[in-house]
Amino acid sequence: MDIRIAATEAEIKACYPAIHELRPHLAEDDFVAQVQRQMQRHGYVLVYMAVQDRVVAAAGYRVAELLAWGKTFYLDDLVTLGSARQHGYGGKLLDWLIEKARELGCQQFHLDSGVQRHDAHRLYLNRKLQITSHHFAKVLS
Repeated sequence: MDIRIAATEAEIKACYPAIHELRPHLAEDDFVAQVQRQMQRHGYVLVYMAVQDRVVAAAGYRVAELLAWGKTFYLDDLVTLGSARQHGYGGKLLDWLIEKARELGCQQFHLDSGVQRHDAHRLYLNRKLQITSHHFAKVLS
């Protein structure tokens, strides 16, 4: 089982069921266009793992340079289909992403995670990620 970059419209669309579990506000009709826009404008990369032609885990990341952290790998999205959990797919994908950050010469690896995502937090802590800050947000109408 390989980890692949979703480059074509069909590959991006195949990732929708997994990403939708993490981002239920995203409409399927708009998903491909939004991912392509983020790829073009922000360097977003969507990667996935498939088993028998079914995407079981997906992740989206980007690399940025920030005054606070230098060259940074930022993990926007990481999800395993609910029906495919407990097979280690999320851990394998996270390990691959951390190694990719190293290959890209990033000095740091970052992600935000909802406070209710306890299973994800266990995975992150098991991979030696540290809780380093609070994230504040405000919805702007």
